[in-house]
Amino acid sequence: MTPAHAIEGTTGENFQLGNISLRLLIGTDQTGGAFALGEFSGGEGAWTVPHVHERSEESFYVLDGRFTFTLDGDESEAAPGAFIFVPRGTRHLMHAETGGGRFLTLWTPGGLEAMFVELSRLPADSLRDPDVRRLLAARFDSVPV
Repeated sequence: MTPAHAIEGTTGENFQLGNISLRLLIGTDQTGGAFALGEFSGGEGAWTVPHVHERSEESFYVLDGRFTFTLDGDESEAAPGAFIFVPRGTRHLMHAETGGGRFLTLWTPGGLEAMFVELSRLPADSLRDPDVRRLLAARFDSVPV
């Protein structure tokens, strides 16, 4: 694990994922695999395909905009200040409402952030392509359903 450090407003590598982007604030290489934290931002619309994580939890803290999170078929509206926890094994997806938005994502344990780095190297909107996601599911804990 690396020494403690402050995360400044411009710290973190940015990755473009079609209609959204990820700013990786801290990755598993800095936390010994314990967790990773990223900031997603982008326009309105679906940000992912329905999927499940079998070995990790994912949490979201809305910073700007309004989102609809669907967890095992139940929809929840989320505005700034909302916290959404997704236990492992929970089918989920998120949709940004008019104007888009921004949220923090915490992955525990870390590792899933590497999938987004890889997706950023593929054609735009690969994040929302179920076929691409199925191919990556063999290596990352994110299975489209």
